[in-house]
Amino acid sequence: MSLGSHLEELRKKHATLSEQVEDAQKSLGVPDLTITELKKQKLRLKEQIERLESA
Repeated sequence: MSLGSHLEELRKKHATLSEQVEDAQKSLGVPDLTITELKKQKLRLKEQIERLESA
């Protein structure tokens, strides 16, 4: 897998997590812990994307 395609895949995952966070925040039945974990996953992906872009 090339760097460009890997970055694109990470960006897609990041966007998906963004949608999941938004949906979870709108839903009343989603525990705060679940939302926090989704946000952490999103942040890890963002950091990984930034590291790869700066390399």
